[in-house]
Amino acid sequence: MNELLLIGSLVFIYGSVLAAYRFFGKTGLYIITAIASIGANIECLLMINAFGMEQTLGNVFFASTFLITDILSENHSKKAADKAVWIGFFTTVFFIIISQSWLLYTPSESDTMRPAIEALFTATPRTMIASLIVYIVSQFLDVRLYHLWWKLTEKKSGSKKRFLWLRNNGSTLISQLLNTALFTLFAFFGIYDVSTLISIMISSYIIFVFTSLLDTPVIYLARKLKPESDSE
Repeated sequence: MNELLLIGSLVFIYGSVLAAYRFFGKTGLYIITAIASIGANIECLLMINAFGMEQTLGNVFFASTFLITDILSENHSKKAADKAVWIGFFTTVFFIIISQSWLLYTPSESDTMRPAIEALFTATPRTMIASLIVYIVSQFLDVRLYHLWWKLTEKKSGSKKRFLWLRNNGSTLISQLLNTALFTLFAFFGIYDVSTLISIMISSYIIFVFTSLLDTPVIYLARKLKPESDSE
């Protein structure tokens, strides 16, 4: 069941990215970025077993943010991709502050949800602050690597269109490796033992490898779906 749910999640999230881009242009991608920035950081608190690996949820959701910056880089500009990164950063900061303010309220005697809210959002700040730091580093690295690969492939082939698969995977796989290592250490060190941390790192990166390879046809589709009126 976990395996089927992860596959279904991948199809739904990547499909939603394409749908948002098709109907709303860059704005749709910025909206998905904001949603993913919050959702992935809550999802990652859940540990599951799937495909023979122990892993946290949130990997697929977070991978979609790299897909989005690559689409924006390919179809629009580095400026548009950087804007998506800053939107994710702002969303995360906003959600950390507002979710922590909920814990300051005194619940009524009839309230039954306070323990669940405390359990969830007492743990969330550490993961979200870790994600915030790692997000900025890895996403800006991804955008700059994408354009570096683009310059190299254009110089080699003489075409701006060719080797999309190389700049997509060449940027994402490197930045995701850094993201996986740093986030696991910042978010979970002292919570899980070393063997579990290593397991999380390996499983997360393996998933990111697959999500990166699988998002390549999505980027090719996005290039065909680029709204003519939505230029940068």
